[in-house]
Amino acid sequence: MSDYVISCCSTADITKEHLEQIGVSYICFHFILDGKDYADDFGQSIPFEEFYAKMASGSDTRTSQVNMSEYVKYFTEFAKQGKDVLHISLSGGLSGSFNSAVNAAKMVMESYPERKILVVDSLGASSGYGLLVDKAAELRDKGMSQQDLYDWLEKNKLKLHHWFFSTDLTFYIKGGRVSKTSGTIGTILGICPLLNMDAAGKLIPRAKVRSKKKVIQEIVKRMESHAQNGYDYSEKCYISQSACIDDAKEVAKLVTDKFPKINGEVEINYIGTTIGSHTGPGTVALFFWGDERD
Repeated sequence: MSDYVISCCSTADITKEHLEQIGVSYICFHFILDGKDYADDFGQSIPFEEFYAKMASGSDTRTSQVNMSEYVKYFTEFAKQGKDVLHISLSGGLSGSFNSAVNAAKMVMESYPERKILVVDSLGASSGYGLLVDKAAELRDKGMSQQDLYDWLEKNKLKLHHWFFSTDLTFYIKGGRVSKTSGTIGTILGICPLLNMDAAGKLIPRAKVRSKKKVIQEIVKRMESHAQNGYDYSEKCYISQSACIDDAKEVAKLVTDKFPKINGEVEINYIGTTIGSHTGPGTVALFFWGDERD
């Protein structure tokens, strides 16, 4: 039995049941939908289908990260139980939550100097961040110590690839990531942007692909180019999606056909309400282990 707790944020976008099964604790981000505050709690407060339907019909969404005082309260509960913590955070390139967690950890360790709280910036998001958390739990179960696991994550986290595409530019335009003119033209031409997470943990546009069919093929080609051991890839692979399950299933089928040695079935999750508030419906993301991303 390990003598430390692995923890993450709800933005890891794997299911609550999955986290419970692998023995990982979590703290929830927040979002506001039409003026009402909700916890980003894996679809418990509001089902994902309802959330994305409301977005599609014009509902207003905003998000709120876990603040320092919430982290202090959260970490203190473990410290009171005599437990150390290894917390894996949503990318600092997307949110200030990592800095809040670091500062909170310092405060709690001042009050409980016998405890050790380490915080890792995952430089990831959604189920890619979740895939990193899943690997951390696997290594803990194999006997890796808190410090050794922290060091392993810092050394290997950039080998976790995040590739995203969207077939609906509405919320990219709304969020200012695509200009209204470019978005309108892109929609008319059926352009689907392909993005990935760079070494700073930020989403970077990589290509503009015309048609959904082609972008589905292109995202799998990126896995062919970067996957660990090429077509002999034998690690897990996750996909997340925002109300476009058929597109996600098509990507999963192509991945399964191309990589027959993959560890288990390709796991498909929802993009959670925090990340989904920015992407809107129509986004598919593919996550796998590979070469170090730049």
